[in-house]
Amino acid sequence: MGEWGFIADPWEPRRGMEDGRFRLTSVEITVTNWCNLRCRHCAVGESLMDRDPERLPLDLILRRLDEVEGLTTLSLTGGELSGSTEVLRRWVAPLLQYAKRRGLQTQVNTNLTFDLGRYEEIAPWVDVFHITWNYRDEAHFHRIVWGHGSREVSPEASRRLFRRIIDNARALAAQGRFVSAETMINAETADHLGVMNRFLAEIGCRRHEVHPMYAVDWASDLPVLPLPAFREAIRRFLAERDPNLWVLFGTFPFLPCSPLPEDQDLLRAVAAAPNVSVRNCPDGRNRVNVDLFTGAVRVTDFGGMEPLGNVRTERLEDAFRRWHAHPRFQRLNCHCPEVGCTGPDLLVAEMYYPEVDFRTRRAVLPTGA
Repeated sequence: MGEWGFIADPWEPRRGMEDGRFRLTSVEITVTNWCNLRCRHCAVGESLMDRDPERLPLDLILRRLDEVEGLTTLSLTGGELSGSTEVLRRWVAPLLQYAKRRGLQTQVNTNLTFDLGRYEEIAPWVDVFHITWNYRDEAHFHRIVWGHGSREVSPEASRRLFRRIIDNARALAAQGRFVSAETMINAETADHLGVMNRFLAEIGCRRHEVHPMYAVDWASDLPVLPLPAFREAIRRFLAERDPNLWVLFGTFPFLPCSPLPEDQDLLRAVAAAPNVSVRNCPDGRNRVNVDLFTGAVRVTDFGGMEPLGNVRTERLEDAFRRWHAHPRFQRLNCHCPEVGCTGPDLLVAEMYYPEVDFRTRRAVLPTGA
């Protein structure tokens, strides 16, 4: 079996390992809880607000980032961070500028539904524009994006937003910006991944991230795709995708330690496919999330995980180490260096493998390897 992930991926947690131990190399900051969409599958939907509360002082956040000596990447998320020019100029731009002065790789998570100029304004300091693409067409977009809305949105208004995402992605890609689109595999998307992938290639995306749906928050009552159906969706996707577009499988629910022959067959197919990689989960292994409003430090910005600490009173490294001693992490705290796998994502493991202690497993290697 080949490498489990592109080691060149700046967010890959293996890059930060030292003597077999994970180091904190990546921080994600939640900069807003406001969003103009109400997507049915949103993993942070219950956190969304009509108006953001007061944020912590920027200098406190920068001081905490300064304390992370091994920091290599910074991600900004929400909510929708482009919805307010004030947020862009007072918070997003300064954080991105800090990151670039320090030589960090940066990513912003955005839905691209606002004027192109807002994205061009921050583009000099952005390495990855990361968008969500869980939509088959305009009608599907209208149904999914307003799935948790409290108001009716006309098909025409929805169509304008749908087209703006596409136009903005095309424009940014034409300017040489790295646009990455993420699709979650669920019952709505599993049969359409190849078509979605080819469309993303057509509009200029440089990467297509493919993840399981996280059955949390607004998506908690949506059906989880069973693993046999998930396997079949991946096989079909590999056959139908555009081979020139980099596919990154994130929080992949099939691991090299699986004793199932069908999982091993699938992993061999993934490893043999051109321009396909699997990213080990950064959450809690080399990354923490910081809430800009409360100061809470968590493993991730979604999933209901309790805070590990608070930037008001302690260093990010302290919260990070606290997670590594946490009972919920222990059965996932594994590493098979022979294949480069650092274990499953917390939510995926609890969703698909609630009884498995991954510390008792080792990667299944071909005979003679």
